[in-house]
This record gives sequence, C-alpha cells and structure tokens, in this order.
Amino acid sequence: MNIISWNINGIRAITQKDFFEDLSEMDPYVLCLQETKAQDEEVEKALSQLTDYHHYYNSADRRGYSGVAVLSKVKPIAVTNDMGIEEHDQEGRVICAEFDTFYLVNVYVPNSGQELVRLDYRQQWDTDFRNYLMRLKETKPVILCGDLNVAHQAIDLKNDKANYNKTAGYTQVEIDGMDHLLDSGFVDSWRHFHPDTVAYTYWSYRFKARERNTGWRIDYFLVSNSLLDKVKNVEILSDYYGSDHCPIQLTLEV
Repeated sequence: MNIISWNINGIRAITQKDFFEDLSEMDPYVLCLQETKAQDEEVEKALSQLTDYHHYYNSADRRGYSGVAVLSKVKPIAVTNDMGIEEHDQEGRVICAEFDTFYLVNVYVPNSGQELVRLDYRQQWDTDFRNYLMRLKETKPVILCGDLNVAHQAIDLKNDKANYNKTAGYTQVEIDGMDHLLDSGFVDSWRHFHPDTVAYTYWSYRFKARERNTGWRIDYFLVSNSLLDKVKNVEILSDYYGSDHCPIQLTLEV
C-alpha cells in the first residue's frame, strides 16, 4: 500500500497544472491532501475525474481556507472528521480513515502565524491533538500524515539559527509539541530511514527558494512504533511541482 500526502495549497490552483498527470505517475493507493482551500462540493467537483477512489472531505467553515481530503482505492471501515473539540473543529484540519489494521489520520496543523500571533493557540492544539491520537492508539495503531507546520530539528530547515523562536514552525513551543508526540509512541518514519539526510518538503514562493533549495521539512509520516516494521519505504518526492510543498510517500506492507 503506497500512501501519498501532499499539501496542495489550493485544489482549484493545482488542478490547473499537471496534478492529474502527476497522480497517474505516483498511482497512490491512498491520497491525503491538505490545504484544499475549498468547500466540500467544490473539492468534489475538482476531483471528479478520479473515479477509482472513494472520496472524503473536511472543509473549514471559512471559505477558501484550510481543508483536508482523503481518497482511497479501498473503502475504509469508517471515516470521521475533526477531534470533537469545538474550538478546533471549525477549520477543517483533521480527517481519520479507519482500515483493518490501522487508523490513517490526515492533518493540516495550524500555522502559528506572522509574529507568532497564534502560538498560544497552536500550543493548545498540539496538546489536544496528541490526546486525540492517543485515544485512537488505544484501539489500533495510527499512521499520521500531513503538514505538521514544524521543522523538528536544525537539519530540517535551511536557516535554523535565523528562524529559531522567531518564525512560525521553528519555535521551542512547536518543537516541544513534536517531541511530546514522538515520546507518546510515534516515529518520524522518514528521519528513521534517513537519519542524516538533508531534504525539504516546503519552499517559499519568494526569493527563488525552491531553485536555491532554501526549504523546510514540515510534512511528515509519523507511525505508531508497532507499525514501523511494516514500513518498507518513505520518500520525499521533490521532483513534483504544482504547490509550494512537494508530495511525500510511505510504502506499507499490509
């Protein structure tokens, strides 16, 4: 089973590019999208040609903002949206698909914002989201994928010293949130297989950042410890364009 996760930064924008040709090449068994930036019916229309998949969406109350989707070639046992916490559940950030041997959680974690205006909210989100994942793990293992909006270590962004505690995505609060997740029985699967490799999944549209490879690794597959021996490969697919993020892929033995 190959699972693709991709922050597409707008479903309407990316489908005007090479998105469908790219998907045909990647041929995901399950496709997890973040930042669809559209309402459910708009996402459904934009993806209508993907007839080999079962489609599930979770859109924000606010139009043109956030939003996640899961497309799967096999119908999941169940699909649920959100964490069940009103404060968080208006932004269309979480969708969970249950399969026979694991839960797959697709997430678009809140950005702490310019001048870190949402950092306190982000800290609360991280706590509540970890608790939500721990409840799932009581039943079966979890694969978490998506844009976690944090570079966990200095190796995960180009200019670590210049950004530390100044820029959303690389504050100690956000790093601590990731630490707590990993301490709760999850593994950063890409870093597990590539402990010393410098690679990024996001590049700003400004300053020719992608051309210069001035990037951040903020898109992840975190897997329950008990699933790690089933993970055959994890890749960062940086040859695919269309968004300011590239897709990432996890190959799982099932």
